[in-house]
Amino acid sequence: MNTLCNRISRAIALTVLMLAALPSLRAAPLKQGDAFPDLSKFTLEGTLPDTKDKVVLVDFFASWCGPCKDSFPAMQELHKQFGGKGLVIIAVNLDKKKSDMDDFLQKHPADFVIVRDAANKLVGEVKIPTMPTSFLLDRSGKVHSMHRGFKGEETRRTYAAEIEALLK
Repeated sequence: MNTLCNRISRAIALTVLMLAALPSLRAAPLKQGDAFPDLSKFTLEGTLPDTKDKVVLVDFFASWCGPCKDSFPAMQELHKQFGGKGLVIIAVNLDKKKSDMDDFLQKHPADFVIVRDAANKLVGEVKIPTMPTSFLLDRSGKVHSMHRGFKGEETRRTYAAEIEALLK
């Protein structure tokens, strides 16, 4: 009986240790130089563009995000300025309801690519720290830089300088 209790106690202790270790087993957030996940492996709603040998700006946004509303005109301007030179912008919406995304896009139109991650599978893998968060990817699909939030003209100028450097 005593041996059985010891075995059970050890099994419980081992289980507790394993559960405590789980957060450290999760992948770390993306950082500069990391390969960005292959977007085609996620069940995103919308059509993904060809990004081979392109500089890509992946922006995560939602209808309820105030700074996201401010970032869309800047991204539209970047798309017009650099879209013909090798930049692809992909905005990833995180709204649960498609109608919320559609309402947002009515007020903040864009002619760059919009997809929706309603299942939050991509955002779960990328582990964005705040809204909006954008990743600028080099031509090989690696993270060149990450931008947390949107700080108006300052962020737009930073994007433009980084994009211009990557397109050279």
